[in-house]
Amino acid sequence: MKKFALIGAAGFIAPKHMKAIKETGNDLVVAMDKFDSVGIMDHYFPSADFFTEFERFDRYIEKLRREKNGIDFLTVCTPNHLHDSHIRFGLRSYASVICEKPLVLNPWNLEALIDVERESGQKVYTILQLRYHPELIKLKNKIQQADSNHIWQIDLKYITVRGKWYQRSWKGNLDKSGGIATNIGIHFFDMLIWIFGDVVETFVEFQKNDKAAGRISFKNAQVNWLVSIDENDLPLNERIEGRFSYRSLNVDGENIEFNNGFTDLHTESYKAILSQNGFGLNDVRKTIQLVHDIRNHHSKI
Repeated sequence: MKKFALIGAAGFIAPKHMKAIKETGNDLVVAMDKFDSVGIMDHYFPSADFFTEFERFDRYIEKLRREKNGIDFLTVCTPNHLHDSHIRFGLRSYASVICEKPLVLNPWNLEALIDVERESGQKVYTILQLRYHPELIKLKNKIQQADSNHIWQIDLKYITVRGKWYQRSWKGNLDKSGGIATNIGIHFFDMLIWIFGDVVETFVEFQKNDKAAGRISFKNAQVNWLVSIDENDLPLNERIEGRFSYRSLNVDGENIEFNNGFTDLHTESYKAILSQNGFGLNDVRKTIQLVHDIRNHHSKI
């Protein structure tokens, strides 16, 4: 049984990590968040220690290391701009790190982390759960077996409605979240690179605080994409049915149904990590570069 610590326990994504730690037969021994609305922990790890001050959390991790050989993993679910420093904290605490997306905001942060990882002797992993989705695995296999000269025409849309709170939180702050394409779209950009390979060219049609769209050229694919948190971008039928999230992936006129099957993908990610087959720093290099390029593209508003 591996011992886990988790930072960012009050965040939206943290329960999926708690569930994955539990379902893989491991133990969350301590968690930290500056907010104390973490009752979800009672469902998974009611005996875990909890701190709201990073300094006390730091001392507790050090105490565990001195008395009980420390923790095995630090799970990072904090705001995007803090990932880099919290990953470093984990590595310097002699633990491997599992960090939510985006692993870092900028390519140069990634290069620096590679050095820290090497010095620590520990590993940094990230969650690229779409690579475990059965329908997307089938699509990747289909693409690989097709005529290499064929140019695939892809239309990707992801609309997930968010309220006014979003723009008033760190997620609405470009410097903290990386903007809408990074915070909302990064898994889908990773999926495209995983399936189609290196980006040849990217063009951003527009970027706003609640939506972005553009085109990406690969060697054998042309992709039009839209990511949005604006309810007005939902198809009419989705609004009528009261649904607030819509994913659409159209490949050469064929719709790939992948709205279902997301429930256990974090657990699948943890299983791979625990067997030392998870995705690490080098696996996200191209995606971090792409979202950085999108964010810094001189787009039309």
